[in-house]
Amino acid sequence: MSVFKHEYRAYTGRVTPLLSRVGVLVRYGFAEAWSSKITVALFTLSMLPVLVYLIVIYLANNPVARMVIMRGNPANLAIGAAFFLKVLVSQCWLALVVTAWIAPRLVSFDLSDNALPILLSHPISRFGYVFGKFIALFSSLSLVTWIPCLLLFAYQGYASPKPWVADNLQVAGGLLGGSVVWIVLLSMLGLALSSWVKWRVVATGIIFAAVFVPAGVGGVASAILRTKWGLLLNLPVMMTQLWQRLLGVAEFNRIGKDLPNAAIVAMLLLICFACVVMLNARIRAREVVRG
Repeated sequence: MSVFKHEYRAYTGRVTPLLSRVGVLVRYGFAEAWSSKITVALFTLSMLPVLVYLIVIYLANNPVARMVIMRGNPANLAIGAAFFLKVLVSQCWLALVVTAWIAPRLVSFDLSDNALPILLSHPISRFGYVFGKFIALFSSLSLVTWIPCLLLFAYQGYASPKPWVADNLQVAGGLLGGSVVWIVLLSMLGLALSSWVKWRVVATGIIFAAVFVPAGVGGVASAILRTKWGLLLNLPVMMTQLWQRLLGVAEFNRIGKDLPNAAIVAMLLLICFACVVMLNARIRAREVVRG
């Protein structure tokens, strides 16, 4: 019988839930991100500062170790908001390195292999595709940022001879909030930039350039024009100011101290909006080739 004489009907069976479809992308994205030995090496290196901070917390709360090493002077090993701000800053910048390696693996391979038309032909939307990649990257960065930070916070609360956790709940909230803001921004930026570059190595360099090149331009603009608003292009300054305000540390980095919170939040939202526009323009089920 000829093909056109067959009668075709729409599928009426059981449909896989939407979250399950996204979960497949998350599972394979997470596996792809961690299939490289370089990813494991970067994660191991990012845990080295955590080990150092863990030893410092132990020494600060052990009277015998403090007596031997610091001669009983607790001021040199004070554990407070300023200490955990250093923990947060170091882990968040290590997360940038991890993002520059993982994000291109999640998107660039699909683009270079022309796999997007095949993936989007399945019952998965463009939003579901991006959301699945976002969760995979967000989960990977969480292992470097807020999870070890809160584990150190919990250990300090356990090791402290005095009640400490109740008096420092703002520190815990700042660690969680500051980490989540940073990894959301990194995830959006990494996926958006990787979607426009098919070569993984080039995408890695562009992610670093997108963070530090505008920072240099903003610093030059602020110095020449003698204005604080040029620092809104300086992502490291903005995030440092946001982190220290979330943790309640007044004197840590005075550069950008005059930037209002509303301006910082508005700039971060603008960056995320630009990333959404880039992803919307690039993640398509077809590719137009101009001759």
